[in-house]
Amino acid sequence: MKKIIAHIPNTITCFNLLSGCFACLFAFGADFETAAIFICLAALFDFMDGFAARLLNAYSPMGKELDSLADMISFGMAPGILIFSFAQQIATSDYSAFVQEYLPYLAFLIPVFSGLRLAKFNIDTRQSTSFIGLPVPANALFWIGVCFWGLENGFNLYVLGVLILIFSYLLISELPMFSLKFKDFSLHNNYIRYILLLGAITFIVLFGFGGFAAAIILYLVLSVINMKL
Repeated sequence: MKKIIAHIPNTITCFNLLSGCFACLFAFGADFETAAIFICLAALFDFMDGFAARLLNAYSPMGKELDSLADMISFGMAPGILIFSFAQQIATSDYSAFVQEYLPYLAFLIPVFSGLRLAKFNIDTRQSTSFIGLPVPANALFWIGVCFWGLENGFNLYVLGVLILIFSYLLISELPMFSLKFKDFSLHNNYIRYILLLGAITFIVLFGFGGFAAAIILYLVLSVINMKL
C-alpha cells in the first residue's frame, strides 16, 4: 500500500506531462483553444501533484526532477509553440518579408528561458515558500491570455516581440513573487492572495482565456507591492 501511495504524486505529474504533449500537438496545428485547454489542465495537475505529495508525505528526488521535466514541456515548450503559431498568423503583409519570416521564431525564447528558470529553481534554496522570478506556469497562462486577446482584438507583431523579451527576463529575474499556497485561510495572512484570486476570476469571466494575461499582470503588480510592504 505504501508503495502505491508513494507513486500517486508522480502519476499526477505524468498527467501534467501528457497534457503538455497534447498542448504542443494542437499548438503546432494552430488549434489555439484546445492547446490552451491542455495547458490549463497541465497547470491543474501541477497543483495537484504538489498537494498530493504534501497530503501523503510522498516526496522523492525523482518526483522533483520529473516535475521540472513535465513543467518544461507544459509551461515552456507548449506556450512557445502556441505563440510561434500565433505570431505566424498575425505576421501579415503589413510587415516586411524578413519580419514576417523570422520574428515568430522569437517565441522559442519562451522555452529557453523557462528551462533556465526551472534549473535555477531546483538549486535555489530561497524559493521554498515563495518565488524569485516569474513561475513558469504563470508565464504560460500569460501567453494564453495574449494569444486569445490578440485573436479577438488584433495584435502588433513588434509589441509581441517586446513582450517575449520582457517576460523572458522576468522568468530569471530576482523579483520576489508570492506563492498561492495557503497555510491557513485567514484574511489577515492571505489578503494579497484573495485579491489575486478575485481579480483573476473577474478577468476570466469578462474576457475568457484573454483574461489570463490581465490576471498575471495583476500578479506581478501585487508582488511588487508586497515586496515594498
